[in-house]
Amino acid sequence: MAATSSSPPCNISVSSLLLRKPSCTILKVFGLLPPASRSNRKLGRLTVTRSNLAQDFLGDFGARDPYPEEIASQFGDKVLGCQSTEHKILIPNASVLSLSQLQCSPVSPSQPPLSADDARTLLHKVLGWSIVEDEAGGLKIRCMWKVRDSECGVELINRIQKVAEASGHYPSLHVESPTQVRAELFTPSIGGLSMNDFIMAAKIDDIKTSDLSPRKRAWA
Repeated sequence: MAATSSSPPCNISVSSLLLRKPSCTILKVFGLLPPASRSNRKLGRLTVTRSNLAQDFLGDFGARDPYPEEIASQFGDKVLGCQSTEHKILIPNASVLSLSQLQCSPVSPSQPPLSADDARTLLHKVLGWSIVEDEAGGLKIRCMWKVRDSECGVELINRIQKVAEASGHYPSLHVESPTQVRAELFTPSIGGLSMNDFIMAAKIDDIKTSDLSPRKRAWA
């Protein structure tokens, strides 16, 4: 009598199979393969596309439109939540708005100037400005521009003064050279910096100056 060989027991757990890429053999053991047909047989071997595996093994992804039967059942009436989907436009508060969108306000002479730490924090909200100290020990913020010629320097000063007139807070403007303009901001009534100085600096940052800058040379 021929001896029969007993196959070793299968100790493969389901969790270990799900952690690895499923093969056709594994899917066949658990009955996850779609039925064979002429279209999915090739050279005597069963071939399963990745899209079919994803659809059968994981199901469909994303939302879908409800079926007519679902609409007829009025399943939406049982959903808890706000029935109104009207969008509300919220006005951002001052902390969210950029400094250039704020308006300068009157400063009381009894108000203390901004500290050096507060000034350095607000300095991150403006571009090209630096903190300087005057002879009396008060703080100012300063910005320098390089322009193409003296006419561009005059035009830049006119643009800055126009913005200053609309805000009611005026910087100190200086022509360092025919091609360089300097602006300084501080609040004289308190002998230092106030929020108005940084608001005005942000408004000046919004002024178009690209047409006044020196032209770049075209290298041959």
